[in-house]
Amino acid sequence: MKILGIIPARAGSKRIRGKNMKLLCGKPLTQYAIECALSTKSLDSIVVSSDDTMVLELATQFESVIPLRRPDKLSTDTSPAIEYVKHTLAWMKKNKAQTFDIVAIIQPTSPLTSPKDIDTTIRLLLNDDKADSAVSVMRLNQITHPFKLKTIENNWLKPFLKEEKIIFQANELPDVYARNGAVYAARMSNIEKGVIAGEKCLAYIMPEERSIDINEPIDLDFAEFLLQRNKVVDSQ
Repeated sequence: MKILGIIPARAGSKRIRGKNMKLLCGKPLTQYAIECALSTKSLDSIVVSSDDTMVLELATQFESVIPLRRPDKLSTDTSPAIEYVKHTLAWMKKNKAQTFDIVAIIQPTSPLTSPKDIDTTIRLLLNDDKADSAVSVMRLNQITHPFKLKTIENNWLKPFLKEEKIIFQANELPDVYARNGAVYAARMSNIEKGVIAGEKCLAYIMPEERSIDINEPIDLDFAEFLLQRNKVVDSQ
């Protein structure tokens, strides 16, 4: 099985400008993804797909990483992820004479992802012939649990999904999960259908402390706190 790792890092970001090159503890977010991908056991090739010159220049500093300029038409806010995946696969086939069985996407916006997270997600897919994809997920805590969600209508608090007849304690809530955006793995059969996470998708549960997704400036602050805390723990 040949496995391609793609790190998508386009320039456009509305909430954090230049997000993929934002420094976290002195290192760009994209560099965390590159170093993590290079430390895996599963990936045969690694491509950084971007329309950002700074991102591509960063990728050239790593000998085993291929920087690939993404066309502008595939780099908009509304460009589907499947399009840059297909672009990368076509480029690798034409320019490197390489084809792949599985594509893994590693997101720069999840800087606390570990090589184990990538390898385990891919291994889940490899070990189950019935699965067409595998993704990383996180268990939702009590605050974000769907039973606790509300809407507001004319200042009145209303249930979003169902009426909460009783006040659930945390240990009474059924476990629910959401994709954390860190790792996606898909067979080529999915890519050819134009999808990444398919109907037969396996879940790898990532710890909450590694599942942070950088979308707002406060997420960067929290990620820095976690990284600094981990350094203190590791040094003890």
